[in-house]
Amino acid sequence: MSAVEISLQGQRALITGGSRGIGRATAIYFAQAGCDVAISYQHNEKAAQATIDKLEALGVTALAVKADFSFPETATEMVEQILEKWGRIDILVNNAGIWTYGEMGAMEPSVWEETIKVNLTSIFYTCNAVVPAMKKQRHGNIIIVSSTAGVRGEAFHSHYAATKGALIALTKSLAIELAPYGIRVNCVAPGWVETDMCDEVFQDKQFKEKVRQSIPLGRIPPPEDIAGPILFLASDLARHITGEVLNVNGGSVLCGG
Repeated sequence: MSAVEISLQGQRALITGGSRGIGRATAIYFAQAGCDVAISYQHNEKAAQATIDKLEALGVTALAVKADFSFPETATEMVEQILEKWGRIDILVNNAGIWTYGEMGAMEPSVWEETIKVNLTSIFYTCNAVVPAMKKQRHGNIIIVSSTAGVRGEAFHSHYAATKGALIALTKSLAIELAPYGIRVNCVAPGWVETDMCDEVFQDKQFKEKVRQSIPLGRIPPPEDIAGPILFLASDLARHITGEVLNVNGGSVLCGG
């Protein structure tokens, strides 16, 4: 392929949490690269439909699947529904997740359990459902969205950081396990991003400015700045990259994954 143009022409992708934030930006980039896109959503049907309309306007086929894939049967049904329509899934982007406050010693067990279920267990269920089809077709591409919190830890968000660190370990393990089947597995680990997940804390303008100043590049990125690296990892430009953790944080966390 050309080194100046990324093409996913003829491929089909599933992006979890694709109706907003990083997932939506990734879906749009994939569509611009010629990829048919299925997105999952759980609550906001209006946002999901708006994303589908945008993708179809870019000339690709798009699907929206409502699913709480923190249950194994729901993840399987979601994947089966897409395979029934398309016959294959070439790319899986595990993007859906939550971020909540949790002080050790005062954290309710339900907060810990929900974070583990949404941020980690659901990714296992989705991969477990998609991998058999990728093995059968002898190729595939799995990209997991982790966080720099999974690399360095994060005070008062230990439950979140624990799940994101586990995703990094999952990425490396699956990369080795699935390589013989032509399946690449990589991870993108964002820092702060201007998404609705951060809307509440960014209401404090002083805190937001403190965050901005902590980033060497001096800006809090939009979701597109994370979607770009995901698009790269999904493309043939990254065909010899697997098991990698790509930190995308403007230089704020300089440590390998």
